[in-house]
Amino acid sequence: MIRVTLPQHLRTLARVEGEVQLDVNGRPTARSVLDALEESYPVLRGTIRDHGTAERRDFIRFFACGKDLSCEPVDDPLPDAVATGAEPFRVVGAMAGG
Repeated sequence: MIRVTLPQHLRTLARVEGEVQLDVNGRPTARSVLDALEESYPVLRGTIRDHGTAERRDFIRFFACGKDLSCEPVDDPLPDAVATGAEPFRVVGAMAGG
């Protein structure tokens, strides 16, 4: 079971409270977790990744075990602590300003 935390606006959109728990087949990767998330919560399709390219949207970041995974290859295995459910895979809405 993979634990996923979402920013408040995506939790509201998906109508969930707190963390989401997902089943992912095989060794979890960012791609497989996001695929499972979008399958379980279709309303989130296009909010985290672009519909056409499936690339991460500019103001969305991924973290796990205190590390920014946003620019890591999406098919790299996630840390063991995420795979075992000890740590969540965090989807974070980035802030920008000037």
